[in-house]
Formats: sequence, C-alpha cells, structure tokens
Amino acid sequence: MSTAKPGSRLPCGDRELDLSNAHVMGILNVTPDSFSDGGRFVHLDQAMRHVEQMLDEGATLIDVGGESTRPGADLVTPQQELDRVIPVVEAIRQRFDTVVSVDTSTPEVMRAAAAAGAGLINDVRALQRPGALDAAAATGLPVCLMHMQGDPQSMQQAPRYTSVIEEVSAFLVERTAACARAGIGPERLLLDPGFGFGKTLEHNLQLFAGMQRLLPEGLPLLVGVSRKSMIGQLLGRPVDQRLAGGLALATLAVRAGAKIIRVHDVAPTVDAVRMTEAVMAAGA
Repeated sequence: MSTAKPGSRLPCGDRELDLSNAHVMGILNVTPDSFSDGGRFVHLDQAMRHVEQMLDEGATLIDVGGESTRPGADLVTPQQELDRVIPVVEAIRQRFDTVVSVDTSTPEVMRAAAAAGAGLINDVRALQRPGALDAAAATGLPVCLMHMQGDPQSMQQAPRYTSVIEEVSAFLVERTAACARAGIGPERLLLDPGFGFGKTLEHNLQLFAGMQRLLPEGLPLLVGVSRKSMIGQLLGRPVDQRLAGGLALATLAVRAGAKIIRVHDVAPTVDAVRMTEAVMAAGA
C-alpha cells in the first residue's frame, strides 16, 4: 500500500477532529427499515432527543442515515433520502455543537448535506455511484470509503474471497487513487473495512484479526460492528443482546489503530474506548 501520511487532524467543514485519540460516532438512522432501530427516529423530535442523549454520553460525531444498507434492503429514491436526511442535518447543526456525518452514496444528498452543514461523508459504496466522486470533491468535505462486495440487495448471497485482507486492501487502494484523481487528497480520507458487507463470519474474523495490515496506507480507520450479525452468529445473541460482543470488538479495533468507532450504544463504548486508550498509553 502507499506511504501517504496525512496529519492527525481531520478538517470537517467548520470543525476539526483531533485523531490523536479515538472517537465514538453515534448512529442516527432516520429510516423505517434499518436492521436494529428502523422506525425509532423518523420523527424530528425523536431524532433530536436521541442526538442529545448520544452527545451527553460522549459521542463526538453523529452519523445520519436515510437509506438502510442492511442485507436485502430496498433502494430509496434521491428525493426520499433528501427528505429524510436534510431536515435532520439542519436541526442538529442549529441545536448542537458536533460534527455531523451523512451516511449516503447519493450525489444529490452529499451536496445538499454539505450545504446544510454536514462535516463528513460516509459512503458504504466508496463513491462508486455515478456522479458521487465529483459531488464529494465539490463539497470539500472528508470522505469515509468503505469496502463492500456486491450491493446491499445481494451482498450476503455467498460472498467469496481468495484472501479477504488482500482484496479489501486492494479495493481501498484503488478507491483512494480514484479520489486523488478527482481532487480528494489523502488528508480528506478515512477507510472502513466494511464488516458485514459482503462477508461471511469467517471473512469478518479474518479481516478483524488482520486489520493492522490496512494501516500502512497511512489513512485513519473507521470501524462499525455495532450489533452486527457476526456477533449474533458467533455468540448466538439476538440484536438486542449484542452489546458485550460489540464492546469487545470496539476494544480490539482501538488497539489495532482505529480512530472512529461507529455504534448504537454510545455510553458503554466511550467507557471501553477510554479504558483501552489509558492502558495503551500506560504501556507506551
């Protein structure tokens, strides 16, 4: 992988993240069909109460999503996504002092969210939709590029890899290069291995165990495993009983160098991250 070495601070619009320590990103799904909290925060007052709670618990970013990317999820139109996401971004920016991330692959949503005050684009399709590269470049915002084999409608139908680490790494290198050609430099990029997106349990475990091999790119890692099926498959837990497994993975991710942990359960994850970093600092 390349040897680009971006700085330890990530410019997010009119805010900045210090990446010398890990951050917890709170998930806000404003969708009716997300896998663990679909429909809970579709009304603006509900969404704002949840944002306030997550910030009080220690989140430093809020990730707003208007299109479910669970396995088998239906596609939504750009207008549906705009109607769900933009009022929420505007309301968060009016009421709270935080970085707003927008979980979207849609060029129109990227541009509108940036105009509404979003500070980060989080794209599970790594800017592969037509027009997404140009839209993201035009916003001037940082972008998180995620690996996914296939698409949400089919990604869990027998995913296959010769080497999951090598193939995920190669994909992220290619997308990083595509961003550079579009004018999005490494100082504006984060990488997400894409746990649960076109991967079996064994693929997820291999990728987690080899996560540090993604770091030579020099780009910060975002890791999202909160409540995911890999925990349920290994531990036999339903969605609402996966917190302990998620905290274990969050701790391992921070030890492997991840800088943003994307979660539903903010308070316990903040505690786990702080304890992990305290132990790491003591042994430095």
